[in-house]
Amino acid sequence: FLRTLEKNNNRDWFNENKTIYQEAQQDVVSFVEKLIEEMATFDEEVGKVEAKKSLFRIYRDTRFSKDKSPYKTNFGASLGMGKGSQKAGYYLHIEPGKSFLGGGIYMPESSALKAIRKEISAFGDEFKAILEQDEFRNYFRGLSVEDKLKKVPQGFEKDDAMAEYLKLKSFVVIHPISDLDLTDENATENFAKIYKSIK
Repeated sequence: FLRTLEKNNNRDWFNENKTIYQEAQQDVVSFVEKLIEEMATFDEEVGKVEAKKSLFRIYRDTRFSKDKSPYKTNFGASLGMGKGSQKAGYYLHIEPGKSFLGGGIYMPESSALKAIRKEISAFGDEFKAILEQDEFRNYFRGLSVEDKLKKVPQGFEKDDAMAEYLKLKSFVVIHPISDLDLTDENATENFAKIYKSIK
């Protein structure tokens, strides 16, 4: 469905094929339900998440975008993680050839961001030890550094040993998954192990 949508990203095609979309969406909901079940064994908060409500809308907000394509060409599910959220959580991104598992806290509000930075500055060794654990490193190559400040934020020393981490605006890790990983019969169990290492 997603591959075909990418080639026909317009309202006429989508409306004519809405039943195909609904079937694809239901497949994702069923997958996320199984994933939540697996993840609830190590994170009871995830067990409270409703699979259908965790999915992002497929409709794009095109108001401030040059790209006026009306639909996203991916399915995304937020398991406790969202923009502006004050809690860390998990994210599932399904897109042919570009799927990934993610986790952490994304673009938190300034008060939460400052609190996180203070903890990282104060407990730098413990923070680095987590990032350097073998199991963690098997899945992740450090934090995503897409969105960061050029200078150490106000309130922190320029020569703070954790300066590079303090510049981050989000604290997120990403693990790419192949289309084969996604369609593996043990996918939900395999993904839950990766999410557990994020926990």
